[in-house]
Amino acid sequence: MEKGVQRISVSLAPDVYRELSKLVQERGFTNRSQAVSEMINASLIEHSKERGQEMMAGTITLFYDESRPGLLQQLASIQRDHINEVISSQHILLEDNHTMEVILVQGPANRLKLIADDLITCKGVKSGRLVMMSILLPPIHPLPGEQNPR
Repeated sequence: MEKGVQRISVSLAPDVYRELSKLVQERGFTNRSQAVSEMINASLIEHSKERGQEMMAGTITLFYDESRPGLLQQLASIQRDHINEVISSQHILLEDNHTMEVILVQGPANRLKLIADDLITCKGVKSGRLVMMSILLPPIHPLPGEQNPR
């Protein structure tokens, strides 16, 4: 991987330039370059998701009604079926029998998308979203035959 930065020049229409400057200020970016770099990175991640097989790390965030009969068992079963990709989950209890669950996942992008779709489409899930990044979690355990560096 190459260190440092590479410079590019971008021409923008005046209204796009004003909106970019406004975004930089509102979101607290150091400068326009930082904002544009973040947008390009997000677009590259989306492109990677479309390719399918690239290894990604991410989160699946679900909001659901835990009082829905069988829902908790169904969600747990889906996660258990994908134990190689599901790293951990955190449940946050909300008002009126609602729960927010954040599931940490890692694996091929297309597989993570399928897992998210299976979870999000369960009856009782109010909303859900998969967010992925191409930067991976370090291995939790060494592979067979490898030494643990600690």
